[in-house]
Amino acid sequence: MLKDPNTRPKSVNHSRIHNFGAGPAVLPLSVVEEVQAALPNLHGSGFGLCEISHRSPTFQAVVDSAMERIRRVLSVPEDYTILFLQGGASLQFYMSALNLLAPGETADFLVTGGWSQKALKEAKRIGGAAAQWDDSENGFRSVPNDGDYTIRENAVYMHYTSNNTLMGTQFHHLPDSSGKPLILDASSDIAGVQLDVSAHDLIYAGAQKNLGPSGVTLVILSPWALARAQVNSNLNEIPTMLDYSVHASKGSLFNTPNTFGIFVLDCVFKWLEENGGLEGSIARNRAKSALLYGEIDRTNFWVPHANNESRSVMNVTWRCANEALESVFLTESAAAGLGGLKGHRSVGGIRASMYNGCPIESVEALVEFMHGFEARHS
Repeated sequence: MLKDPNTRPKSVNHSRIHNFGAGPAVLPLSVVEEVQAALPNLHGSGFGLCEISHRSPTFQAVVDSAMERIRRVLSVPEDYTILFLQGGASLQFYMSALNLLAPGETADFLVTGGWSQKALKEAKRIGGAAAQWDDSENGFRSVPNDGDYTIRENAVYMHYTSNNTLMGTQFHHLPDSSGKPLILDASSDIAGVQLDVSAHDLIYAGAQKNLGPSGVTLVILSPWALARAQVNSNLNEIPTMLDYSVHASKGSLFNTPNTFGIFVLDCVFKWLEENGGLEGSIARNRAKSALLYGEIDRTNFWVPHANNESRSVMNVTWRCANEALESVFLTESAAAGLGGLKGHRSVGGIRASMYNGCPIESVEALVEFMHGFEARHS
């Protein structure tokens, strides 16, 4: 006899650390509990979440629900196409250029960190891609203002990365593309900051930071981008699995997708809708970052990395003025139940990633620990 799918799951171990990891990142506890309940029996189907056929009506309902919630929360235009793919943003670095650039064409990039560097590198495999702004010599401490760069007349599109997870910088404005189509890697701030989807022609985001678990990638295509993909499918002899138009024609079900990841993504967008939608998410993220930056700026014991005007609300990066204390900080913070604070291996220092699922209570706990750490080591 099937159990009622609405029955509350047995108690989850709530002894969870304060997770500041950069991804896969913390999920709202209510989402974790909802996923737990679906594991043995998805929506009363009798099939477990990890056992359900992607061709079944039950799972099609999950896909439809996720797409509808994304349209509502992010205000995605009706004529834009939503895809659930795999391979993360790293595959999209190449796949976006492969679908959007015809032989001999070129694109322009704003290079604001390691991920946009990688996107540019992959695009160069397809066409004449070039950086029109690159802050690497300054340690990626800022993002450009309009007027700091010039987009070439022959560029097909401009690509940028809205948030730099490694260095803790972020665009707080829509960058000027001189009328060219805008391509955006929004992996680390999607659904957490203001985003005008209609101003972009392609948006992609790995889910594992703000939207769900690793393994599913959200891609949003404008009619222009989908049309380019359809034309270039033949010109570039695009492999079937890398062809946007193929996945669009099959509703993201050309092959077996990440069924688990899509379900969790739907749960996350449900949670967002129930907690104030995009505006609620923006307000929470601003409050969290203001709290942490307030502590960093309170004293010269801490040294922030990003320039003030480019500071990220998602990834806060800083160092101890006495860098020898950083290993002590990481050891003591881990013992205090604060996890994932070690800076990226290419940067060092300390990093707190405060994505959508990170509760403000975790940031309050971190700030309290920082107060105590300074007192003990000053």
